[in-house]
Amino acid sequence: QLQLVESGGGLVQPGGSLRLSCVGSGFHLGPYAMGWVRQAPGREREEVSCISRNGGSTRYADSVNGRFTISRDNAKNMVYLQMSSLKPDDTGIYYCVRGMDVSCSGSLSRYADWGQGTQVTVSS
Repeated sequence: QLQLVESGGGLVQPGGSLRLSCVGSGFHLGPYAMGWVRQAPGREREEVSCISRNGGSTRYADSVNGRFTISRDNAKNMVYLQMSSLKPDDTGIYYCVRGMDVSCSGSLSRYADWGQGTQVTVSS
């Protein structure tokens, strides 16, 4: 059974950092673009970041560019999101997602599988 399991969320003060991890089970995530999508309270789901199959191409939402870094380790079947200089607006549920393609499309409709999500709360 294909699963994506996130970890690393929690409560952090503004300006702090968190590292989210995602492990794939039941499949090998190497052939696919992978991403992180967040759902903030009262807002639509937003693609935060995406990384291509081999890690050679990445994309970020304007709101996180320069603060977040996505990476992957295909040998370990893992994807990561390093988040720094966190702001209260970064609060939300962060989902690890598997793309249908090898590269990032920028469309939520091109994500085939979603994890259960991990809560990130940025508050003093």
